[in-house]
Amino acid sequence: MNAFTIPQTLVNREELPPPILTSEPGSFAQYTLRERVPAILQETARLNPFPEEIREAFQELLAEITKGGTRPLREEAPDRAFWNTVSASHFGRGWLDVPWYWAEAYFYRRILEAARYFQPGAWQGVDPFGPKKATELAPDAAPRAVQALLSCLPEARRARFEAVLYASLWGNRTDLSYEVAARLGRPTGDRDERSNLLVDDTTALWNHFQSGQGRRVAILADNAGTELLMDLVLVEHLLTRNLADEIQLHVKPQPFFVSDATAQDVTDGLEALEQEGSATRDLATRLRLHVAERRLRVVTHWHYATSLFFFELPEDLYDILPNVDLVIVKGDANYRRLLGDARWPHTTPFAHAIRYFPSPLVVLRTLKAEIIVGLQPGQAEQLQAEDPAWLVNGKRGIIQARL
Repeated sequence: MNAFTIPQTLVNREELPPPILTSEPGSFAQYTLRERVPAILQETARLNPFPEEIREAFQELLAEITKGGTRPLREEAPDRAFWNTVSASHFGRGWLDVPWYWAEAYFYRRILEAARYFQPGAWQGVDPFGPKKATELAPDAAPRAVQALLSCLPEARRARFEAVLYASLWGNRTDLSYEVAARLGRPTGDRDERSNLLVDDTTALWNHFQSGQGRRVAILADNAGTELLMDLVLVEHLLTRNLADEIQLHVKPQPFFVSDATAQDVTDGLEALEQEGSATRDLATRLRLHVAERRLRVVTHWHYATSLFFFELPEDLYDILPNVDLVIVKGDANYRRLLGDARWPHTTPFAHAIRYFPSPLVVLRTLKAEIIVGLQPGQAEQLQAEDPAWLVNGKRGIIQARL
């Protein structure tokens, strides 16, 4: 299938609960568009030495988000027709009157338009979030967290698997568009956060690998920096310990959601590991060997940086995912895309909500959005009473599987 075509949906949208909207008073979606999105736009402009033309474009986008209606893409770019087609029903409406996931995805595409990311010139291909991402790869940040993890991994086979799995999960807290790691701590792989796991299908996942059913794995990555490096620890563990034969690491084709991982971020992450210490250098060496042997491949697809959900997979991507034995879905935005960013009842069985997905999968996610399924009756009510921000503050996580 050609790039930027609109695929058929695998789900009847009328069967889904209503989508989360930015117009819902008091919602995290509305807070995101009112507070977080303008702050991200202003910070991105401040951290880059943009020329006046780009700064003016950022100011125009800020004014549109805070006071105006959404408009189509204007620049000449390969995805212009795609975006303007899938977004047609939203144009002209205020940013606080549209589906939440579309608003966020389109906002990040509009940042690239303002930053002239696709246009010939000095800023073509320059990641506007690069300066922000670079802070995560400083020696005392993500690389040191990996060094600390590697220094305390247990020797027992299952315990070691659990430690790197939990580190990959809690690494999802380090999200540069919504910073919670500074408050809650960097991932260590320790068991002391078991109480924060609302769903823990670790045993089922371990049995899946032990039975030889996880030989070919695809990881749909989320954030660069700490999370990506913890994902690479998990990748190296699965390959070196012979729990998997090959792993595809699926990343974004372009900057997205501030810290979402791209192929360049994988390269930068490996280089950062090589600068920290002997354990992280050895880790990077083993990972590079896996790349050379094609046991580890970095994969990307245009779909990953769009407003489409995972029940709207294009044919070529739909051909890839059924041919793996397990898909590891990382992070909050990917979880929203699995569930159509809809207001499912919290007790909806996970297997029902993602029944269309073509492969066995497991989600590793910390909660930063008002959406979750698979909880026990009364569990959400108890959490709400204990912590009214439990859905969005990043404290809690899930390892949720359908195998």
